[in-house]
Amino acid sequence: MTDVRILGTGAYVPERVVSNDEVAAAAGVDGAWITRKTAIRERRWAADDQATSDLATAAARAALESAGITAGQLSVIVVATSTPDRPQPPTAAYVQQNLGAAGAAAFDVNAVCSGAVFGLSAAEGVLARRGGHALVIGADLYSRILDRTDRRTVILFGDGAGALVLGAAGQGPRIRHLALHSFGELSGLIEVPAGGSRLPLDRAALDAGLQYFAMDGRGVRSFVEDQLPRLVKEFLHEAGAVPDDIHHFVPHQANGVMLDSVFATLDLPRATMHRTLTHYANTGAASLPVTLDAAARAGALRPGDLILMAGFGGGMSAGFALIEW
Repeated sequence: MTDVRILGTGAYVPERVVSNDEVAAAAGVDGAWITRKTAIRERRWAADDQATSDLATAAARAALESAGITAGQLSVIVVATSTPDRPQPPTAAYVQQNLGAAGAAAFDVNAVCSGAVFGLSAAEGVLARRGGHALVIGADLYSRILDRTDRRTVILFGDGAGALVLGAAGQGPRIRHLALHSFGELSGLIEVPAGGSRLPLDRAALDAGLQYFAMDGRGVRSFVEDQLPRLVKEFLHEAGAVPDDIHHFVPHQANGVMLDSVFATLDLPRATMHRTLTHYANTGAASLPVTLDAAARAGALRPGDLILMAGFGGGMSAGFALIEW
């Protein structure tokens, strides 16, 4: 396996702060109810002239600066997103253009909220063949696909992007192990029904509101509660680690109340769970790199610490990374 190192991290969230009270008004609830149900207090939503590639580019520039390399040194750019600028071309192509990374291959992956880990795996494979440096970005702009009256979804999501610069050798935190899982039989739990080849976004679909993000919240929570403890146990065994080895747990920032409940079942006695959802909410594929960047910039991660990253999302999908800082 290629010795892949994390050379830099970066993140970006839009300037506009959206309070629980603002979201609650259209959704028919109150701000205190949102906090009680989710532990979210506010989120960031993009400006009207911002697209996913703009968020991704800003996070990428921060990560490149952190890594001390230029865009011209990149071999590959992978953007994990389920809210691309357009169905075609890949959002990564716009990021490549924005950065001036002419020598980099650029493509998207879509594993919804697990996408950043799937992107890490893809980038690892490219680095094994091409060497050089990789830029992996998780970026989502969910505010554009939310039904503002649907309290099941609108209260949960924010916009943002997080990025990691990887190198095939050298110094820096090491990615020790990765694992990816998909559960296609549960694909109906999270979806945007219209806008693809199965159901084009025509007038009938628009009138029915099928352009909006839809989620079976109870089904998703059951998936996480049923699968995450088992998958974490299996992952650590595959990685040659035990629960006591883990110093930090960086989960997908889905819902704070749910994370507290699930974390208690994971048997990670020494681990600190890191959260950014209080102020950023669920930023989709961005949530893992945004939260890792926040922990790194806060000085919470020390050399030799083991970090367990756990993503889960539509598909259903799950992705895990073990990082030795």
